[in-house]
Amino acid sequence: MIENLQTVNVFSPPIAEILVNVLISLLCSFTISAIYRFTYKGPGYSGSFVNSIIFLSVITSIVIMVIGNNLARAFGLVGALSIIRFRTAIKDTLDIVYIFFSLAIGMASGVGYQKLAIVGTIIVGIILIVFSNDRLFLFSAPQYLLQFMHTGKKNDTAAFTNILSVYCKDFELINIRSYDSDNTFEYSYYVRLRKNKDVNSFVYDLQGTEGTKNISLFFDRQNS
Repeated sequence: MIENLQTVNVFSPPIAEILVNVLISLLCSFTISAIYRFTYKGPGYSGSFVNSIIFLSVITSIVIMVIGNNLARAFGLVGALSIIRFRTAIKDTLDIVYIFFSLAIGMASGVGYQKLAIVGTIIVGIILIVFSNDRLFLFSAPQYLLQFMHTGKKNDTAAFTNILSVYCKDFELINIRSYDSDNTFEYSYYVRLRKNKDVNSFVYDLQGTEGTKNISLFFDRQNS
């Protein structure tokens, strides 16, 4: 069985083909990184991750050319990669999409499917750009992180809750922090404003409710 796997057709691609495959992978992955920089909305932009997208695609294309159509090499590579442990946490689930995107383009380039790599980069890139536009009607409203202080009696939240209901498409309480003095609480909400509502008016009216102060409204790009 092992001998049969080792005798599967093995070929060495010519220099010209290697250069073309690597060049296509480099150009496509550079385009992917540019799309990532253009569409990124998280708070912690990482330049090393952007560079890693390029490196990952190019290296993947080389690995695919090394494997060729040799099954023994493929199994050997799986065994070698199984000992590697990736412990870096991914901050944004969309980053996983770009990692997989880069891998797919590198694989396509490595097997010589240059047209597939180029067209795939263009099509998926356009989709990522379009879906990153919060202003399009088919996407949900941008999400904000709202924090404010409120002083009042127990369960006396009707005043600011009414304001939230008027201005917000939906809102979710994520944290309450109490203070020992004068029945003061700090509230944290995730809110999505209605399309016809203005942010400044929302903050102004919320500030006008009795007992509400120190209002902070953050555009929470990480969760939008």
